[in-house]
Amino acid sequence: MRRINGTALIIAALVATIGALAYPVWSYADRSGTGQANLNASTVATQWGPLSATDRDFLVKVRLAGLWELPAGQQAIERAPSEAVKAAGDHLVVGHTDLDRRARDVAAKLGVELPNQPTEQQQGWLRELTAASGEDYERKFANLLRAAHGKVFGLIGQVRNTTRNSLIRQLATDANQTVLDHITMLEGTGFVDYDAIARDAAATATASPTGPPAPTGGTVPGRPVPAEPTGDQSFTSRPSTMPMPMP
Repeated sequence: MRRINGTALIIAALVATIGALAYPVWSYADRSGTGQANLNASTVATQWGPLSATDRDFLVKVRLAGLWELPAGQQAIERAPSEAVKAAGDHLVVGHTDLDRRARDVAAKLGVELPNQPTEQQQGWLRELTAASGEDYERKFANLLRAAHGKVFGLIGQVRNTTRNSLIRQLATDANQTVLDHITMLEGTGFVDYDAIARDAAATATASPTGPPAPTGGTVPGRPVPAEPTGDQSFTSRPSTMPMPMP
């Protein structure tokens, strides 16, 4: 009897050990609520590749951007005192007209329903612009639009990096070029408040930044070694023609 009880205890201990080892695998590999499970649950198959919830959210955001930024750009062309703000408005109208057409085409192919009205917040921004005038109008225009473009810029990078759908990937590439052009034009107005943008980003950051320590007075860091090719090689591509910002 003692031998039987001892064997039973050993078997029970082995079962408990195996269970303890298997639990983390079950908990994180195939359990509802994990990243992979959420991705699988929200993804649908299409002929252009899997379509995730993030992909669909991106499509909606592209559409919503055009629904308020296009009329905002048109208003700037009509009302802005300065040529720089008028030019930014022109880029917004042209860019979002084209991007909206692309987004609607992609949504139709993928069966994604898109909104036909801006959000309440976006409508509020349009009302805020309508109520302003002169330089106050130009500052509001530049900063509201710059902040909106900066936030969608991050989503575009995420989608372009992670999507498995070829239509969404191409739309993200197109949106990246359009949004960067708009950011550049808005910053060219001279009205963008970079301190406000930095404060807003810091207020919503979830992790502390990492990097070299802050420079101290009188300390000159060593000049880094250039990253250049070695050997006698021929290259066909050329660097970007975008001018470097002046110090």
